[in-house]
Amino acid sequence: MKKSIHPENYRPVVFKDMSNEDVFITRSTVNARETIEIDGVTYPLVKIEISNTSHPFYTGKSKLVDTAGRVDKFMSRYGNRNKK
Repeated sequence: MKKSIHPENYRPVVFKDMSNEDVFITRSTVNARETIEIDGVTYPLVKIEISNTSHPFYTGKSKLVDTAGRVDKFMSRYGNRNKK
């Protein structure tokens, strides 16, 4: 195994599934802008859209995704770029 290729700044980080509010703590090097306090300890917070607790493959439940709302949101942000 090559030396000096792995990062040295591993630390506990909280990942929060925004679809069902599930949180889990793991070690990571990811940069986080927000923090969260769990059991009196402050951790960096990374928000994620989907995890194993909400993914249909792992839960066995189908989930309707609001794609029309996402398209409308995209068009409102970026669709009118060429119009003045």
